[in-house]
Amino acid sequence: MLNDQELLRYSRQILLQHVDIDGQLRLKQSRVLIVGLGGLGSPVALYLAAAGVGELHLADFDTVDLTNLQRQIIHDTDSVGVSKVDSAIRRLSAINPEIQLIAHRTALDEDSMAAAVAAVDLVLDCSDNFSTREAVNAACVAAGKPLVSGAAIRLEGQLSVFDPRRPESPCYHCLYGHGTEAELTCSEAGVVGPLVGLVGSLQALEALKLLAGFGEPLVGRLLLIDALGTRFRELRVKRDPGCSVCGTAHA
Repeated sequence: MLNDQELLRYSRQILLQHVDIDGQLRLKQSRVLIVGLGGLGSPVALYLAAAGVGELHLADFDTVDLTNLQRQIIHDTDSVGVSKVDSAIRRLSAINPEIQLIAHRTALDEDSMAAAVAAVDLVLDCSDNFSTREAVNAACVAAGKPLVSGAAIRLEGQLSVFDPRRPESPCYHCLYGHGTEAELTCSEAGVVGPLVGLVGSLQALEALKLLAGFGEPLVGRLLLIDALGTRFRELRVKRDPGCSVCGTAHA
């Protein structure tokens, strides 16, 4: 049940007929893995903690750098040189002491990734490289766990939801395959801070919809964001029956 402090803390959310007490209880009982606590993971973690998701598993092997602070809003100047996980835990604990925070401070290999994904109800990929996204996707497909995936670089962002519980849902590999372009990082190509905040906030929203059970998630749809012109475009994405990760031949 929700205690009096929780009823007060989440009252504005509970007022929504799409959430109500039942939805808030589902959030409290949910476990979520956030892979990456940078520009995308910062708003994701902040909003999910504030919304009352009961257990957040935080995965990042990096430490806070001064160049991160332009966009990674969960960290502050005093956190420079500190583990991103520890920096995030400090901030999230201050925002909401009612939730549980589980730390993953080292890089996740195939086995530890599989175990981390199996331990939660939903995964948010907030990483900044293709190999990690591929590994997260494969683990989610294998475990049958929904994945909210976001990306942002320069002045462009992308967002989609991959849900292997739904037979019509594609996976990340259906959409991107093995990748066709050399990877670029924010340190090489640059990125504007509010863009990653926007994509991360939308990831958090999609996660809340899936966990509390309301609205229409971005399953089978890819949202493209053009920050330069403030334009949003949506593409339909179909499952690839021959996908080497989720295709019928590999099911």
